[in-house]
Amino acid sequence: MRFFSSALCLTALAAAVSAAEVSAAGDKGRPSLNNALYKNAKAPVDARVADLLSRMTLQEKTSQLLQGDIRNWMDEQTGVYNETGLAWSTKARGGSFYVGIAVDPKWISDATKKAQEYIQEHTYLGIPALVQTEAIHGFLAINATIFNSPIAQACSWNPALIEEMAGAIAVESLALGVNQVFAPLADLTRELRFGRVEETYGEDGFLVGEMAAHYVRGIQAGGVSAMVKHFAAFGNPEQGLNTGPVHGGERELRTTYLPPYKKAIIDAGAYSIMTAYHSYDGVPAVADLHLLTDILRDEWNYKYFTMTDAGASDRLCNDFKMCEANPIDKEAVVKYILPVGGDVEMGGGSYSFEQIPALVAKGVISQKTVDTAVARVLKAKFELGLFENPFPGLPHDETPNAIHTAPHVALARKLDEESIVLLENHENVLPLSKKASFAVIGPMAHGFMNYGDYVVYNSSKRGVTPYDGIKAAASGIVTYAQGCERWSTSQDGFPEAVAAAEAADVAIVVVGTWSRDQNELWMGLNATSGEHVDVDSLDLVGAQEDLVRAIIATGKPTVVVFSSGKPVTAPWISDEAAALVQQFYPSEQGGAALASVLFGDVNPSGKLSVSFPRNVGSLPVFYDFLNSGRPSNPDAGKAYDNGTLVFGHQYVLGDPTPLYEFGYGLSYSQFEYSDISADKKNVGQKDTVTVSVTVNNTSGRDGQEVVQVYVKDLVASVVVPNIQLKGFAKVAVKAGESKKVQIKVKVEELGVWNARMKYVVEPGDFLFLVGASSADIRGNVTVTVR
Repeated sequence: MRFFSSALCLTALAAAVSAAEVSAAGDKGRPSLNNALYKNAKAPVDARVADLLSRMTLQEKTSQLLQGDIRNWMDEQTGVYNETGLAWSTKARGGSFYVGIAVDPKWISDATKKAQEYIQEHTYLGIPALVQTEAIHGFLAINATIFNSPIAQACSWNPALIEEMAGAIAVESLALGVNQVFAPLADLTRELRFGRVEETYGEDGFLVGEMAAHYVRGIQAGGVSAMVKHFAAFGNPEQGLNTGPVHGGERELRTTYLPPYKKAIIDAGAYSIMTAYHSYDGVPAVADLHLLTDILRDEWNYKYFTMTDAGASDRLCNDFKMCEANPIDKEAVVKYILPVGGDVEMGGGSYSFEQIPALVAKGVISQKTVDTAVARVLKAKFELGLFENPFPGLPHDETPNAIHTAPHVALARKLDEESIVLLENHENVLPLSKKASFAVIGPMAHGFMNYGDYVVYNSSKRGVTPYDGIKAAASGIVTYAQGCERWSTSQDGFPEAVAAAEAADVAIVVVGTWSRDQNELWMGLNATSGEHVDVDSLDLVGAQEDLVRAIIATGKPTVVVFSSGKPVTAPWISDEAAALVQQFYPSEQGGAALASVLFGDVNPSGKLSVSFPRNVGSLPVFYDFLNSGRPSNPDAGKAYDNGTLVFGHQYVLGDPTPLYEFGYGLSYSQFEYSDISADKKNVGQKDTVTVSVTVNNTSGRDGQEVVQVYVKDLVASVVVPNIQLKGFAKVAVKAGESKKVQIKVKVEELGVWNARMKYVVEPGDFLFLVGASSADIRGNVTVTVR
């Protein structure tokens, strides 16, 4: 969702009336609600929905299908409350309201409480509002705990930690009365130029589905509704440009893109879905009958509601040119979205859904269509328990017991530690001795926190930077030199950085990409990642790469840290740096987590959730390419730094294989795999195969290993991915010990969408591959499906 500033302007609301007039309007003569079934918490939810729906006016129904904004009755600069604005917003846009703004949390709590109390005391039916904000890596509020970015979270390969994080976010959200968050993403990172890579859980549907589903379970177990986004197939736009069209067919949609959404939405039971900005195969996601009704409702049997993204409804006219744009053809917008299963219109656009009563009166939209959408919203509200507890917020003096607590901060650090990926460790230079002297260098090393997008305004001013973390953990001398600005080609700071490196035992250089907080993101400030910040190169920007060269040239052991929201292409660093560490955008404890890994207090266990290309020209490099899509042994060429050219054919001067593949990551331990087996060799379609492997830690250090199970369909009736992840387990193995790991795979998940677009599990042989990454396969076993 884009951040919008849309404070209420009373002069624009000529029709606004007093709160008392609004509450009384149309209520005279309506029946008593003393024995209304919908108020009975013990009654079946569907019966409560039907009863409430039967009592609602068309205006009340319409209000449930539009998003309001807390700034409609709370002044963003002073926090002053405006009851007339609240009365109007409740009447016109009362189904939900957005609170994700950078103001005193007390203001949000007070204004939310006033809104829910007003609804109960001054409206006839008392339908509580959904209170909404962002939360992909932390509750979007001042002083809330900031966790690492989703692309980093997925590198932990630890769904239980994601669920725990989501539970913590629920606690912090509810403390201010927020009951719905726009998270998680189930989008796949298939296009690395796309600015929102940092917001996703990576390239693979199985991993993304596991992470997103556990987020949903964690947040909703805590009493907060998830809103899974962006439905569907949003993460692979043409040219990597935000909101651009996504090309693909029905088979690709069902094989690749839809599985993670289904896990998060259906398997985990999400109460709501956010539709997407883009078009897929020429059909806008906000108005896709096949996606929103044929698949979501008829096939998946989804019972709750969908909501457009901010301003997405207007794109039908402005961008897709499917209706007149000046002015917006609101009737066309409603006709495109509401009947196909687009239930609620988010703010940021023209609020076309306000035309619903007039369109029903004209016979353009049926009452049944409206009732269907409203019933889905009400069902979610009843299931969430809002009618029994409209405002779960805490008194102001108790919020410190819920928001930014020590356990939540510790969890942020733990998740960050498990997400850091060790890419290179030449001559085992890591872990470092704390007694050495260190020069911490680079524009991402200190001075600001390099968070991803979707953090509250000014968040970059708080948190533990890499320099902070290293200095606190080391016992030797630690110095800092910036070296260069992140956005400049100037090398004026190089001499100071080189001198610092020469005076130290070890240099640690932190470079990468940067994003902006939710206010800055839309101010036109420079950034190299984030929503609407797309790139045509994955190389380091400005003088950063030259800075790394200058420090390595000192001859001092140089540890390079990529602090970024997406892969960086600099293959030479992999060869020439003493060690290379990937830390995708960190938590507020990012510097402390990094230091723990560098000094060996934590053994790195992160594995990549996205493949790293050697060059932007070789995109895409996701591991699960279709059979025939990539040569197993390409005839690769290379241009060397000394000017030597070695010509190949795939590519002439390049290599189509990833530099670091999906699932890759080193450890300070060494793990050997043995005794790979399956409990069944001949199976039926309803069976579950249990794959077993013994993992032996042959090193002298305790560690964690991510055991990955991929499946290869040896003969299929259509072209399928060469391999697909179907299971994984993160296991702790003590030094010198072995552990038997068992991973279950359902045979029904081995199917294909055949030539007639039917999902079938075809008889034949399937190779179950067990390994430490998608390319590091340690053994296999064949299973035959009857």
